[in-house]
Amino acid sequence: MYLTYELCPARELSPYKTFECGQCFRWNALGEDDYLGVAAGRAARVFLRGETACIECEEADLGFWRAYLDMDTDYAAARESVMRGEYLTDCARVGEGIRILRQDRWEALCSFIISQCNNIPRIKSIVEKLCALFGEPFETPWGEKFSFPAAGRVALLEEPELAPLHAGYRAPYIINAARAVASGDMDLDSAAGMDGDTARQYLKSLSGVGDKVANCAVLFGLHRLDAFPVDVWIKRALKEHMPPDFDPKSLGENAGLAQQYMFFAERERAKNIK
Repeated sequence: MYLTYELCPARELSPYKTFECGQCFRWNALGEDDYLGVAAGRAARVFLRGETACIECEEADLGFWRAYLDMDTDYAAARESVMRGEYLTDCARVGEGIRILRQDRWEALCSFIISQCNNIPRIKSIVEKLCALFGEPFETPWGEKFSFPAAGRVALLEEPELAPLHAGYRAPYIINAARAVASGDMDLDSAAGMDGDTARQYLKSLSGVGDKVANCAVLFGLHRLDAFPVDVWIKRALKEHMPPDFDPKSLGENAGLAQQYMFFAERERAKNIK
């Protein structure tokens, strides 16, 4: 049975900011601050009702979704810890309400391999095709949905079978990563127990995984909030607003949250300029 539950004050969880800050690709807007998403073979709707963030989900899945949304973390304290200087303080205020999701490790790795030299709408399209073709279907109040295919399922594929995705040069990287994870050569559970630098180097042993993809997988898949991915938005922000010798490690254990604030703020400013 799908029921609606209150989660927290709206300022502590913004569906729009959380699902539009580049960390996930299976959440889609149903309306303003109203999103439908799929994770781990489950579906849920996260939305604002007045000044309260709510979730509509299977009664038995509420615990899963609370963990997925990282509801036990004090984001007010985490946000304050990275409010250093005018620029980062402004970004943190703009990004208030972003939470770093606790995503499936394999899904995050695969999704960010797909993200290379790609824009978010196209990444989402490729991911959805991958799920529709090779994931497991399940029924929800919002129609049929598909789980993200397990590494073992993708490991059985050959490159021509990924042609409908139009993933281009990323296709062999997807299959190679799936085979490494399925065989145990790439142990993501073990990686989660490594320090950030070691985990990053470990993931980079995979073909097609460089600094940016590894950092994204560490931050969003292994939930290591000290990781600091650098894409074109962040590179531009660092050049324009931070000193040349800036070291993300100076932001401490919540550097990745600062990165999300910066990414979201920069994209919002670009939209407003247009």
